[in-house]
Amino acid sequence: MINIVAPALRGLFAQGTQLPLVRFRDQTTVVSAPCIVDLAAAETPEQVVTILKAALDKVDSKIRRVTVQGVGVFEIQPLPQGLTGRVSGKVAMVTGAAQGFGLEIAQDLADQGAFVILTDINEAGVQAAAKALCDRYGAERALGLAVNVTDGDSVAGAIGQVVQRFGGLDLLVSNAGVLKAGSVKTQSVKDFDFVTAVNYKGFFVCVQNVAPVMAVQHMAKKNYQSDIIQINSKSGLVGSNRNGAYAGSKFGGIGLVQSFAMELVEDGIKVNAICPGNFFDGPLWSDPQTGLFVQYLRTGKVPGARTIEDVRRAYEAKVPMGRGCATADVMKAIYYLIGQAYETGQALPVTGGQVMLH
Repeated sequence: MINIVAPALRGLFAQGTQLPLVRFRDQTTVVSAPCIVDLAAAETPEQVVTILKAALDKVDSKIRRVTVQGVGVFEIQPLPQGLTGRVSGKVAMVTGAAQGFGLEIAQDLADQGAFVILTDINEAGVQAAAKALCDRYGAERALGLAVNVTDGDSVAGAIGQVVQRFGGLDLLVSNAGVLKAGSVKTQSVKDFDFVTAVNYKGFFVCVQNVAPVMAVQHMAKKNYQSDIIQINSKSGLVGSNRNGAYAGSKFGGIGLVQSFAMELVEDGIKVNAICPGNFFDGPLWSDPQTGLFVQYLRTGKVPGARTIEDVRRAYEAKVPMGRGCATADVMKAIYYLIGQAYETGQALPVTGGQVMLH
């Protein structure tokens, strides 16, 4: 019930297009409120919204606390003064945020005024990153949670914590991804399943758990739009030699993006993908033990390459702009998709011209 009531209150207390924060307090913490609601008769999210709206219409519009009988107390908190930026006041979750692209995306969202939830299977990494953001921007601005995107219970538990802390979600950046390069002739089924589970199934699991929360906000505030953005890859647009597991999972991700976009538009949810070029300076490529430069050197994917630098130069030469993708390039695409109300189901290349659509 909390996952319905809190996002409903966010929508009902919206000021223009901005939704407030809603924090859940259990009944033992706060024992009274100006508005007391009985939702025992509500069987659907729509009925919850209807009953809450009717109750709120009878009380002072400036109240900041609502008690739901048998559930607890919900505190409505206006957004802090002084928030500025392209996503000011939005609640954003980033998966795979302990390092690399995901961490830098989360950092930029915080810099642009968002409340950021960093999730990763690396709990220590996201908690340290969240603490650093709180130290810089304020104690409530970030939260780090351990999440396994392939596990529905893990994702659902994280969403529950987010809703209790912030009231809902405005943006999901589905960034968690893995890569195991290898030939179809020799790659193990275990490695294939691992890549597919994280990159393909993980996106499905995250959307399945996030979408209902976003939908309730839209029920309560009809002109409200939320965003789901998958960080895909140029390998989701063109095949990748000796890298079929990864490319296949990314092609599949775009199929999910298009399908989810068609289904979730009725809930005010835009679903898009960004397809970056190679992020050469991140750990996915440059890790000295497990990075793609090392993997490609070992598997002989670049003929004649003798060193990691040989592999890097070969890949830079494939890009008309002569360099790899950077986080700043991806952030411009993220902010475009959030700001564009008339865009869903798209796969937006950010490849320096390496992949050109036609």
